[in-house]
This record gives sequence, C-alpha cells and structure tokens, in this order.
Amino acid sequence: MEPSDLITHKNGRQRKLVGASHPRENMRNMDSGETSTSEPDIEEGAEGLIKGSGSESRRPRAQPGIRGELGNVLLLLFLYVLQGIPLGLAGSIPLILRSKGVSYKHQAFFSFVFWPFSLKLLWAPLVDALYFSRFGRRKSWLVPTQYLLGLFMLYLSVRVDSLLQSEGGANVVTLTALFFMLTFLAATQDIAVDGWALTMLSRENVGYASTCNSVGQTAGYFLGNVLFLALESADFCNKYLRIEPKATGIVTLSDFLCFWGMVFLFSTTLVAIFKRENEPGKGKRKVQEETQGVMETYKLLFSIVMMPTVFTFCALLLTAKIGFSAVDAVTGLKLVEAGVPKEQLALLAVPMVPLQILLPLVISKYTAGPRPLDIFYKAFPFRLLIGLEFALLVWWTPSVKQEGGFPVYYYVIVLLSYALHQVSLYSMYVACMAFHAKVSDPVIGGTYMTLLNTVTNLGGNWPSTVALWMVDPLTSKECRGAVGQSCGSPEEAWLCVKEGGACVVTLDGYYVESVVCVVIGVVWWLWFGKKLRSLQQQSPAAWRCRVDQR
Repeated sequence: MEPSDLITHKNGRQRKLVGASHPRENMRNMDSGETSTSEPDIEEGAEGLIKGSGSESRRPRAQPGIRGELGNVLLLLFLYVLQGIPLGLAGSIPLILRSKGVSYKHQAFFSFVFWPFSLKLLWAPLVDALYFSRFGRRKSWLVPTQYLLGLFMLYLSVRVDSLLQSEGGANVVTLTALFFMLTFLAATQDIAVDGWALTMLSRENVGYASTCNSVGQTAGYFLGNVLFLALESADFCNKYLRIEPKATGIVTLSDFLCFWGMVFLFSTTLVAIFKRENEPGKGKRKVQEETQGVMETYKLLFSIVMMPTVFTFCALLLTAKIGFSAVDAVTGLKLVEAGVPKEQLALLAVPMVPLQILLPLVISKYTAGPRPLDIFYKAFPFRLLIGLEFALLVWWTPSVKQEGGFPVYYYVIVLLSYALHQVSLYSMYVACMAFHAKVSDPVIGGTYMTLLNTVTNLGGNWPSTVALWMVDPLTSKECRGAVGQSCGSPEEAWLCVKEGGACVVTLDGYYVESVVCVVIGVVWWLWFGKKLRSLQQQSPAAWRCRVDQR
C-alpha cells in the first residue's frame, strides 16, 4: 500500500465525533461494581450529521426499503454485538475479584478499565481523519482493531487463570492493563462502526443504525456478562442445567475468551475480504462524508468548552453525581460480599430490559418543553433517598441469608428497589439529554453534543473510582482473639491471624460513604441545583459557538 494512500483531511466539516457509547450501564453497573447503577453512557443520533453529495434528480426516487439493505443492517448488528462482548466480560471481572477477596482499592484501580468509552472523544478525530483510501476509511480502523481484540482475547485466555490465582492474590495491575486495552480497542471499534453506519446504509434507512447500536451492544453485553456468569457458576449449572452436579461451571473464563477471540479473528477476516465500503446498491443514494482536520476539531472543542455557559454547565455535570457514587459504585460488590450469588445479580438485569425501554418513552413527554432540567432537579432528591435504601438493603442482606441461599421475597425486594432506582435515574438521564439537544449549536451539533455527552459520562466515572478507593480507608476493624494485635493495615491483619485472632469489621466504610455522599448530594442540590436550572433561562445566543466555519 503506497504512502500516498494515507489521508489526513484538512478542510471541510467533520462528519461525526463520537464521545460515548451505550454499553448498558444499567444492571451491569449494579453487577460490576464499577459504576453500579450509574447513568447509561450516551450516544448521539445519526440524524442531521450527514449530507448528500451533489445535486439530486427532481424525479421521485425509488425507496430501497429495509429489505434491500438487510445484509448491511445484519452486519452492523453483528459488529455492535462483538463490541458488547469485551464490555460484558470486563463488567464481570469485579464480581470475580470480589469473590476472591480483592480489596476495594484494587477494585478502584480496575475501574479505570471502564473509562475509555467516556474519553474516546480525545482520539475520535484521529479515527475520523486518518485512513488508507484504497482499503476504506472505516475498514482502515475496524479491521486492525478487531484483529487486536481477537488476539488480546486469545492471549488473555492463556493468562487469565494464572492472573486471577497468582501467589499473593490476583494480579490486579496486569488484569487492569489487559482489560483496559480491550475496552480501549472496543471504544475505537465503536467510533469506526458508528461512522461506517452512516454510509453503509442509505439515507432512507440510516435511522436503523441507532437501533443496531442499542440492540447489538445490549445483546453483546448480555452474552459477555449475564450469560457468562451464569454458565461459569457451578451452582447455577448444577441447579438448572445438569442432572449430575460438578465442581465447575459449563464454561470457564479462559474458554469463553478463547471462543470469542476466534470469532473476532474469523469474522474480521470475512469483513476485510468480502465487504466493500460505499458499494453501490439498487436505489441507494450515495452519501459523501465530510471531514474536518484534526487540529481544527480540537480547536473547536476547546472553543466550545471556554464559552461561559458551557464551562459552567460542564462543571455542574462533573460534580452532579458525587452524591450517588458510593451506592452506585459499591452496592453490587457489597451484595456479593454478603453472599448473594453474582450470577443471580446478573440475571436480575433481564426483567429490567422492558422497563429500560419504556421509561425513556414515557419520561420524554415531560422533558420535551423549554425547561427539561426541571425534571432533573425534581428527580435528584428521590435518587438520593433510593441510594440510602440500597445501603439499608446491604445492611439487611446477611440477616436474610438461609442455608440454601436467599428466599424469593428477598430477590423481589431487590428487583423492586432497582426498578424504583431506574425511574429516578432515567428521569435525570432523559432530561439531561433533552437539554443537550436543546442548547447544542446546530451548525456544529455533532461535535457539540458529543462533548456534552462525554463530560456527562466522565462525571459518573471519576466519583465511582474515588468511592471504591475510599471504602477500605474508611472501614474500621479490630483484632479479636489475639492480645495486643490490631488490623489497621494488611501487615497487622496478617499478624492478627498468625497469632490466632480474627479481624472483625466494627464500622463498614461503605455506610460512612453512603451517608457522606448523600449529604454532599443534598448540598449540591440546594446550592448548585438552582444554578443548573437557571441555565435554562440563558438565550440561545449564549450557547452559540462563534467560530469560523469556512
């Protein structure tokens, strides 16, 4: 391939910037412990971000319909499913680590694995602007990225057991590095697939791209998280899938990684060989992508952030979720620590799917007016109260446990609690997205909304990481059964056990965090919540970016 094929576009407007995706943050978060029950990551729609090329005939054109592009729709759906697999697997690791007694500081370190989808705006302009023209704009990134995903999965399938069971405990640093690369590659693949979707489908059918995104990522996450945890659990398999019980599940993590690594390599080879970009189709209108140079894009992002109203709004978005961070980040792990099977927590995501589909449809009726953030403001204290209810649920859990597990009514209460949480969560989420759409400058709408969505997602990630990190320092323990010993550090705890004692928790840092975060949340709601609502009174000109769009 000749060097001249490497293209960097310097003029024109960028077609799309991808800031964050929709890797199903809902029950996944309660399961993973990374951002338990946190906001869904956000993906902007495709509408309005593409333009046709040249002049079009005045005569009526034949509508191709979905049947004429069914193959492209299925390919997009499959690519998004592949994207969800590493996300689901990464979401299952915190539960596995917690079942092995890994500290919350190590959980906090591993939580950086989930940051790439909230930060991919930083390298999205590069993916959009650099490519080999002969191979294809999107395939130049999609093919090598998916090959690397497959190779990383195959490598992990060989190493993961030793990393989880190494001497001195799990090797969290290496696990974090490897899974961070997986999610980084998945985020890069998402940028390429999002861009390809807008040209792979005709303008009449481009709306199906967002459907493929949502359904595909959800299905992939389900396969990599819920299905894997169920099939990996010996208890679940012995109870529901086997006649004769065994000591292990039907699949292991290494088996699962190996299988999907091979799927990535095989399917990527087929795409590289047989799928062409922008291939002509019957009745399909060709879409000409428009691009903007890399430096121009970064300058545009900086100019948007420096606008007074946007800067204030971003600061509020980065701090709004501190009040929810303790419950959101730690609840799922605490339930596993209390004895709730991790596969049962994962399966609770299944009945939540219909609710998660219906809630945005219902709530959007109330956020369609001129003041969508009023709904955000009103839902805020209810979410804080539900967070306290989750803390009480964790405290109550050990007393409910029976010899054969937990009774049915316990899971019903957990499910109802989570359903109530979803109502408050989606009320805030839909209101925030409605405001993003309302204030984004239509001249640069894709870049503008992507920036706001990225800040929103980052505002959920950093408090969750801090909350996980602070659980252990805020926890008080004492050594019982050994005179003169304490449990203030891992070394002291080891000496306590060596002397025949046991470290007993006298005050769990999770409950301290829960109360402190709720207090911070109330203060934010009273002081900064009104400032957030007042932004709705700003004129449209206050949100308009004054840049040269030549």
